[in-house]
Amino acid sequence: MLIYNPKDWWKLIFYFHKADTFRKLLPAMMGVMAYTFFISYLENNVFHFVPLKNPLAIHSLVGFVLSLLLVFRTNSSYDRWWEGRKIWGSFTNNSRNLALKLSAILPDKHESKEVFRILVGNYLLAVKDYLRGHVNLEHLDYVGNYNEAFYANYKHIPNRIGQAIHLEISRLYKVGIINAEQLIILNGELVSFTDNLGACERIRNTPIPSSYNIFIKKMIFLYVFTMPFGFVLEFKFWAAPIVTLIFYAFAGIEMIAEEIEDPFGTDSNDLALDTIVKNVKNNLSEIFKN
Repeated sequence: MLIYNPKDWWKLIFYFHKADTFRKLLPAMMGVMAYTFFISYLENNVFHFVPLKNPLAIHSLVGFVLSLLLVFRTNSSYDRWWEGRKIWGSFTNNSRNLALKLSAILPDKHESKEVFRILVGNYLLAVKDYLRGHVNLEHLDYVGNYNEAFYANYKHIPNRIGQAIHLEISRLYKVGIINAEQLIILNGELVSFTDNLGACERIRNTPIPSSYNIFIKKMIFLYVFTMPFGFVLEFKFWAAPIVTLIFYAFAGIEMIAEEIEDPFGTDSNDLALDTIVKNVKNNLSEIFKN
């Protein structure tokens, strides 16, 4: 995730990073500009089209409708991004709450504190990698019976780690270290882990409907590539930079919406999951240090 100062206008205006829409759209923008120059040349030097009374009226109306569609598209994508951030905020809070409760319940220097520190940290790390497509077992820490063999032959590693947390708590209950009342107190955080994972999977596995996505791209294409026929009558060769700027605005908004609709990746505008997981693991180490 790109960290920036929103008040530093000049730096942001002239800053271009690897995911910047201007950089990605530059080849297409050059093509639109060349296309508009070609139409302008034909109109001004070859065909001399009959001037229309209001050449920009139709595109003004269509542009208004297209703007509404893009606003809805961007809002839908941002809702997914913000919901993902809230879910990971819940992951953070529930991990801390579980650690604080276990730290208070378990005796000082008890071996299970280290087990829970590793398991809860592994769970968030595995969820992050799972949402990005693959969990690398080499990134996990192993403790006691929860070693590499424990996770072998399992496709859904976060569920396996969640099972390990439940197994460890159940073991402590059976030997009398945790009583029934304390087990109920811990249950809320345990349930929330699976609920949050399911919510993340819902966002990741349910993209914006394809028909809606394709329709907006078709409308942008038709809008931009018919625009020169009206604009050259009004602005002559100046239509080329004007049409290119309008294309950049519409296509840039669509590209931003595409990028943020899946907030769990590694793009500049995706959630800083690596930082969140690192911070939670540091919190766990501090809570369980006694």
